[in-house]
Amino acid sequence: KIDGNSLPAPGSSFPSYHFSDMRLLHIATTALLTASPSSSAFASSALPSVHRITKPSSVIFLSSALFAHSARGGRSTTAAAAAENTDGAGECNDTDATDVSDAPPLSEMYDPQYPGTAVQRLRAVHERVSALATDGTLDGRWEDVRRRLLWAGGLKDLSNSVPGQGYTGHSFNDFNHVDLTTMNDETSDNLNDGSVKGIAIGNRLGPGIRIASIPELGPGGSWSTCAMGCNSDPPNDVAHVQFRSRVAFKLVWVPNEEYDTFVLVDDDGKLLAKGKPSDGPKALPRRREREMNFHIMKGSKYAIVAESLASLNSTKSTD
Repeated sequence: KIDGNSLPAPGSSFPSYHFSDMRLLHIATTALLTASPSSSAFASSALPSVHRITKPSSVIFLSSALFAHSARGGRSTTAAAAAENTDGAGECNDTDATDVSDAPPLSEMYDPQYPGTAVQRLRAVHERVSALATDGTLDGRWEDVRRRLLWAGGLKDLSNSVPGQGYTGHSFNDFNHVDLTTMNDETSDNLNDGSVKGIAIGNRLGPGIRIASIPELGPGGSWSTCAMGCNSDPPNDVAHVQFRSRVAFKLVWVPNEEYDTFVLVDDDGKLLAKGKPSDGPKALPRRREREMNFHIMKGSKYAIVAESLASLNSTKSTD
C-alpha cells in the first residue's frame, strides 16, 4: 500500500517507499502483462490522468516508475529489499536467487501485433525445435518423428483420446493440422465466428488445449491448428484470426518427386529444421495429404523454403 494507493503528481520526485518484497511486484506485473492484452498495451501509453493503483495498468506504471527511479541514481530496488530483510532468514529472503534483473523485459512477454501469442511458450518451442534440427531424430521413423514434433510443440501424444478432449493423433498427420500454435490462457477458448473460411463455426478447442498442453514450456497452451487460409497476407487462418496468435512452427511438405521431405518454418517463413523420415513415403500421411499441404501454402511466405529445396534437389538430379 502506498499513501492510500495514491501516486505522486507528475513532475514531483518519486519517494523511496519500502516494500516487503520487491520481487512480488515485478512478478505480479509480469503476470498481468502476459494475461491481459489491454493491460499490456498500457506499457507504451501515457500516464493515466487519475493516479490510482486500482487497475492492472497502474501496477505496470508503478513497476516501471520504481525501476526507472533506481536507475537514476537511487539504491536498486533489489538492494533495498535485501536491506529491509537483513533480519530475516530462509530462502524467501534470498534475493540473489531471484534478482529482478534476470527477469525478461516486458516487451518479451507480449506481442502487440498478435496479442494472443504465449510468447515465452513460443520461445521454448523454438529452443526444442533447435535441438531436433541437430540430433537427427527428424530423419527417423515417421511416427517417432511425429511424437518428437508434439514434444517440441509442448503437446502430449494422446492418440487414444476422444476428439475435442485432447486428441492429438491428427496432429501433423494430414494436410491441414500442421500449425503449432502457442496461445495464452486468455484466448484459448476463443471461437471461430466465421472469419476463418473453411473452418467450422465455433471450433471450440479450449478444453482439448488444456488437456494436451505440457505445462513445463510456460504459460498458455499449445495446439496443432488448421493452416487453411495461411496463403493470404496477413494470414487468415485459425492461429492468426481465431486465437490472434503467431505460429511457433509450421510443417510444410517439400514438393519434390516423392513429397517425402518436410520443413519446419517459423511465423515469418524462416527455416527452423527439416527432415526426411527413414521409413519412406508409404509410412507418411497419404500422398494426397502431403500434396494438399503444399498447395495451401503455395504463394505465401511459408512455401518459399520448401520450393527452394525442391528446386535444389531437381537441379542436383539433372547434373
